[in-house]
Amino acid sequence: MPKQKHKGMTIAAIGSIPLILVLGNSMLIPILPKMKSELDLSQFQTSMIITAFSISAAIMIPILGYFSDRFSRKAVVIPALILYGSGGILAGAAAAWFSNAYTWILAGRIMQGIGAAGTTSMAMALTGDLFKGGEQSKVLGLVEASNGFGKVVSPIIGSLLALLFWYAAFFAFPIFCLISILLTIFFIKEKKKKKEPPTLGNYVKGLVSVFKTEGRWLFVAYLAGATCLFTLFGILFYISDILEKDYKIDGVLKGCILAIPLLFMTTTSYFTGSKIGKNMKLMKKLIVIGLLLMTISFGVLVFFTKLVPFFATLVISSIGTGLALPCINSFITGSVSMDKRGFVTSLYGSVRFLGVAIGPPIYGALMEWSRTGMFLSTAGLTFLVGLLCMAFIHVGKKESSKEKEKEKDTLFEKLQFT
Repeated sequence: MPKQKHKGMTIAAIGSIPLILVLGNSMLIPILPKMKSELDLSQFQTSMIITAFSISAAIMIPILGYFSDRFSRKAVVIPALILYGSGGILAGAAAAWFSNAYTWILAGRIMQGIGAAGTTSMAMALTGDLFKGGEQSKVLGLVEASNGFGKVVSPIIGSLLALLFWYAAFFAFPIFCLISILLTIFFIKEKKKKKEPPTLGNYVKGLVSVFKTEGRWLFVAYLAGATCLFTLFGILFYISDILEKDYKIDGVLKGCILAIPLLFMTTTSYFTGSKIGKNMKLMKKLIVIGLLLMTISFGVLVFFTKLVPFFATLVISSIGTGLALPCINSFITGSVSMDKRGFVTSLYGSVRFLGVAIGPPIYGALMEWSRTGMFLSTAGLTFLVGLLCMAFIHVGKKESSKEKEKEKDTLFEKLQFT
């Protein structure tokens, strides 16, 4: 556990890692319509600016998770942040000076996605490594809040930077990455591994045994996290489009409006993470309640088109997301021992990224099909996932596994997640 005098800076360093990640998509949401018009793109091509980033991240996350377990978290995080910043420079340079700008922007976004693969899940794994008990849940709540805070401020930052020129956000990425790199180098002190890392074969066998024992509820938890991010970025894509197309709202005002649901989600995430402690029954209850609140919100949104009642109803969904995510994270982060935590949390990060990746293109297609159908199908999805969580997350079983861990050195260290 970090020394008391450095604990605050250690938490700030860990929190800066997912903050950088979130900027990768959320900061670009407000400028997508402008990019679409400037580069003469289709709706699908525009959505690929988000999707290319997220799919490349989703593919690379499990690989980098293995390397972080075999070597160290910092050995993955620092090069990842460097690559992330470099991808931003390439995308910005392409928008400014290249003739085939769109292709090179996508290349830069893929570089950023690969870099992003070494960020959020590593922050979760570091939290599990460095903090224990109720303090771990609090820090994990702060990590999710940092993630949410990034979502709140990034549309505003993106809108402000676009006042300079529409692609200015790309050049801001390396600056943010440099700050996070310095914090990581100086304030994150990892524990030395007590034994040599396992061979790849033994490592895979250990992971198979994890998913054999806990796989059913673990996959449901993965699905719940991915669903939260899928609906969040899908709705943000929808809002960004209608604000500019239907209400002629752009610039900083648009960024501020996009930040409203994110602010409620972030605030709820922070308070949820600080209160749940090690109470797994409460965590399960909050996950189900959160998904049901999302279901109600999306179902009712069908009836509102004016901005004020629309956002008032959408806030209910944001609160539901804020209740569910910290609890899902806390279940997953502590599911396995430290030597496999990087992979398991990375796999979770991967499915979260897939949720982000498919959100904009699917919602783009649903927008062209039917607004009513879009919201009702979203409500049906969140309701189904809520039922699955209710059925398959068995708190008693995991708590008994935890007791066994106290008696002997078995597979699981602690069943507590971010």
